[in-house]
Amino acid sequence: MPKLSLALVLAAGCALAGCTTTTTSVTSSSTTTKVSFNLREFGATGDGHTLDTDALNKAIDAVATAGGGTVVIPAGTYACYSIHLQSNVGLYLEQGATILAADAPPEGTAGGYDDAEPNPENDKYEDFGHSHFHNSLIWGENLHNISITGPGRIVGDGLSRGFGRKDGPPGHAAMRSPTQLAARNPTTGEAGYPNPRDTLANGIGNKAIALKNCRNIIFRDFTIFHGGHFGILATGDDNFTLDNLKIDTNRDGMDIDSCQNVRISNCTVNSPNDDGICLKSDYALGYDRPCENITITGCQVSGFTEGTLLDGTRQKMAKGPGTGRIKFGTESNGGFINIAISNCVFEQCHGLALETVDGARLEDVVVSNIAMRDIIDAPIFLRLGARLRGPQAKIGTLRRVSISNVIAHNVGNLNGILIVGLPNAEIEDISLSHILIEYAGGGTADNALREVPEDEKMYPEPGRFGMIPSYGLFARHVRGLTVDHVELRYAGEEHRPVATLADVTDADFDHLKAAHATDAVTFVLKDVKGFEVRNSPGIANTSRGQVGDEKL
Repeated sequence: MPKLSLALVLAAGCALAGCTTTTTSVTSSSTTTKVSFNLREFGATGDGHTLDTDALNKAIDAVATAGGGTVVIPAGTYACYSIHLQSNVGLYLEQGATILAADAPPEGTAGGYDDAEPNPENDKYEDFGHSHFHNSLIWGENLHNISITGPGRIVGDGLSRGFGRKDGPPGHAAMRSPTQLAARNPTTGEAGYPNPRDTLANGIGNKAIALKNCRNIIFRDFTIFHGGHFGILATGDDNFTLDNLKIDTNRDGMDIDSCQNVRISNCTVNSPNDDGICLKSDYALGYDRPCENITITGCQVSGFTEGTLLDGTRQKMAKGPGTGRIKFGTESNGGFINIAISNCVFEQCHGLALETVDGARLEDVVVSNIAMRDIIDAPIFLRLGARLRGPQAKIGTLRRVSISNVIAHNVGNLNGILIVGLPNAEIEDISLSHILIEYAGGGTADNALREVPEDEKMYPEPGRFGMIPSYGLFARHVRGLTVDHVELRYAGEEHRPVATLADVTDADFDHLKAAHATDAVTFVLKDVKGFEVRNSPGIANTSRGQVGDEKL
């Protein structure tokens, strides 16, 4: 009975504070109490103009003080600056509820979003957006048992995506300043580093939601529109569920960075100007930590004009497909280990990209049941590079990756499947099976003669390799490549070979079906050890122990 009395006392106290309390179970051994506060009880106006930051933060404080529970955000538009999450507290956005990122105060005026916390050592290796968390609309650090749920919206109208104090509406062009463009990393020569790239003055917010070193997190059912540099930036977080989110934004949709035990499901992300669902493992924490034990399933990514996912029109970008896509990297210090991606759809965007260029391990990855339409360039891109941005970074590994049951239609002609390692660091044990890709075509016989530069320090984007001399597959510095039941074809005229293998060991092709022009060969082999093709229509069964330079 003493525990029952405690629950009744808590209920009475909450009633005085303007909340409701429900005792869900009372037994001789335990009492479970849930506290729910309505944001309006703390003075929030919800008129879209008056700042409701203090009211929302006070409501969160009250729930935390009561031992945990939920802040219910009813219908209305709540203009806010930085909102501070707390442990054991959830936000529930009711239907019709919007948290609106307010415009930052005029330049030279105090106030606005929380200042970016100091991170001087790690700023050397990451851009400003990745290495600061407090300058966000909603943020939390070193928390546990937190949630944001409900069918409401988070709208980042007042946020910057890193190019100025505020970004304009969808379609507005925003470019980096000359100072940002001129800054270069003194070690790698990469443009935009250290600090000046994406750096913003105090009072400006650049992320819809940022979490650092949190655990036991649930994000479910809400929508993010126009989310700034990141709709969601989660770094060093554990036990994280993201389910049924809709994100239609002007830069990255969600970045899951150095996180472990993460489940991303049933999310729809439209991000025409940057990546949709992106796993990273950067140095913002001050140490290397892998993305590990991650599942991504039932998701859709796209690059339509911003806002047209949410209004249902799904309009194409004037310049062509947007970025969209699911990607690992480019920030890749800690690694990507034990990851499964399944049952996802790509449309009007880039293809799947698995990249490690800053010393990380990328190992034990399974990708299956992927449908793609209207893809800019490489539908599948695997890159082991040597940008090596980070203290004492050494070349990493990329191995044990299985990609199966993929269909891609209307893929741009710049490059096909790219699997590109380094002369002194091979990509290992890659399996491609039950894949059908239809390319746009358009490659010429002259394109087939092009030499592809190594460019091991360049930013790892497939388009930066330029026109590839084979339309379907380019594999270089690879050990252990299995291609099984793969069909490659094109819609337009195409005069490049199907596949180029350079410095490849143990390549096995079974049931390859590949179109090619009468003036183009199927395979170009350069420095290949252990090659076999069999059961492939129009291609003679062939086995080679070692090849210096041969066309088949």
